[in-house]
Amino acid sequence: MTEAIANARMYSVTPEVEAAWQSLLEHIAHDAAVPLGYLPYPAPRPLEALWSRTDLGCVLMCGYPIALKLAAVTPIAAPIPRAPWAGGQPRYRSDLIVRADAPFARLEDTFGGRAGWTVAHSHSGFNAFRHHLLAFRTPERPVLYREMVGELVTARNVLDGVREGRIDVGPLDAYWHLLIAHHRPELTRGIRVLASTDNAPIPAFVASAAAGGDSVARLREALVAAKSRPWFGAIADQLLLEGFGAVSESTYAPTLEWDRAANAAGYPVPA
Repeated sequence: MTEAIANARMYSVTPEVEAAWQSLLEHIAHDAAVPLGYLPYPAPRPLEALWSRTDLGCVLMCGYPIALKLAAVTPIAAPIPRAPWAGGQPRYRSDLIVRADAPFARLEDTFGGRAGWTVAHSHSGFNAFRHHLLAFRTPERPVLYREMVGELVTARNVLDGVREGRIDVGPLDAYWHLLIAHHRPELTRGIRVLASTDNAPIPAFVASAAAGGDSVARLREALVAAKSRPWFGAIADQLLLEGFGAVSESTYAPTLEWDRAANAAGYPVPA
């Protein structure tokens, strides 16, 4: 059987965390009897190029591009973060962060300043932020910020942009935030969460649409059963995971509803 690729770039916040993901995926491949080879794919290489490969076996992909059909993939299962806001489900949100010493008490206090977003196909770094801002727009105030810095590409660039004062506020994937705060707390001590978006389905491990249905089913079963396996506990402690939940393409339909609402309101990009 040809070996497909595995990758967890989206939540590989440090080299040590990526090593934990690689170990987890090796266990999953063994339990599922599906050959997988871990492919390093460091930032800032474009994720859309990775997702478009036809040899995806078990690769993390954001739910919004899944719903947009940016690539021909089959969702398998998604992580359940070990955090109260996840509620024991494969869910996440975006934390809207500012510097700890900034004078802002509410998100509205940042209006008129400088904000940023990652890429237009990101849910946490674009779609969720835009959806959250939509509620604050009025006919008299269709633009909320003096400047919007787009194409920051990665969550790390949003974090560094806020820390270093290049932007006043930006959206940070809450699970990514949880991991970086745990493994590199010195990077998050200087920021605070001003508000958080509504919850949405978290990024999923996906396979290429060309992958066999039997292998996808075995990988899904292995991921969902992982929390009961003896190897899981130590890795889960590193990845702040409760387990995995099965997902499908329809799981990510709500992200398209947020997209349609923004476009119907004449708000195609956060502004």
